[in-house]
Amino acid sequence: MPEHEIATFAAGCFWGVEAAFADLAGVISTRVGYTGGTVDNPTYEEVCTGRTGHAEAVEVTYDPALVTYDHLLIRFWSIHDPTTKDRQGPDTGSQYRSAIFTHSKEQEDKANASRERMDRSGRFGRPIVTEILPAAHFWPAEEYHQQYFRKHGHSCGIGF
Repeated sequence: MPEHEIATFAAGCFWGVEAAFADLAGVISTRVGYTGGTVDNPTYEEVCTGRTGHAEAVEVTYDPALVTYDHLLIRFWSIHDPTTKDRQGPDTGSQYRSAIFTHSKEQEDKANASRERMDRSGRFGRPIVTEILPAAHFWPAEEYHQQYFRKHGHSCGIGF
C-alpha cells in the first residue's frame, strides 16, 4: 500500500473546503487550486469568469493507514449541499460545482457507491448532482489562497 495517496474534491469556495480537510487526522497536506477546465495555468480571475471550465478544488494528500478514502468521502458529503448545481451558498457559477475528481478505479468505484448511498438515504431531500470525474491536471491557486483561513484567523463556518 502506498505511503500517501491523493484525493481531489470540489464543494464550493475552496477556502472552506480546504479548512474542512486540513485538520482531519491522517491528512498530510492540502492545497487549493483549479481542475477540470480547458485553460492551462488559469488565474483566479480567469476561473471566476466561469469561462475556463475549472472548479475551485482541494487536493488532499493523505495517509491511507490513518484515514480511509471512504472517511474523506463522508467529510465531503458533510460540508456542502450536493444538490445545488453550480452553487454553494451565495457563490454561483460552474467553478463552485460539487465534484469528486478520482485518481484511480478504486476511488471512482467508492465515490460512485458513496453518491448512490447518499442519494438513496434521502438526507438532502433532492437528487444529488455531484459530478464524479477522472482527475485532470490540478493547477495550484495563487499563494494568497493557500491555507487562507489559517493565515487570516477565520474559522470555516462549516458544520461538521
